[in-house]
Amino acid sequence: MGTVTIVLLRIVIALSLIGSVVVQTVIVPLMWADLAGEPLWGRVALVVLAVLGVATLQVFAVCVWQLLTLVRRGAVFSDAAFRYVDVVIGAIAAASALTFILAVVLAPGEVAPGIVGLICGAALVLAGMALLVVVMRRLLAQAIDRENEARGLRSELDEVI
Repeated sequence: MGTVTIVLLRIVIALSLIGSVVVQTVIVPLMWADLAGEPLWGRVALVVLAVLGVATLQVFAVCVWQLLTLVRRGAVFSDAAFRYVDVVIGAIAAASALTFILAVVLAPGEVAPGIVGLICGAALVLAGMALLVVVMRRLLAQAIDRENEARGLRSELDEVI
């Protein structure tokens, strides 16, 4: 991955993190005010889901930033990458669960059933993304194993020569 790509990704991540803080500090309080006529349990549930949903995106962004740091250092094929990949999997799975909970919270209200179905579909897609990252984690493990095997073979070859 080139330096330009890493810099561009970091710019996108930084802008996303700034935007997420704006959402949590400005938009969520406005959402609380807009939901003034709703029952308290629904109002609290929607605000908590919004804050936690944005938090999952923030965790994801920070982990991707750390993985980009490993890529830049040429150390992405190391055991250190697994920690960040595992957290990414957890963040995506949490986002999936929060999305499904949002559908459950909205279902008994005045929201059209089709919208609730779309939200459930989004939760399913997020769960699929988490599973895809699990597969990618396994590919990373295989790449690390191959790297270690190649390193060992090079070492043996150096001893022979």
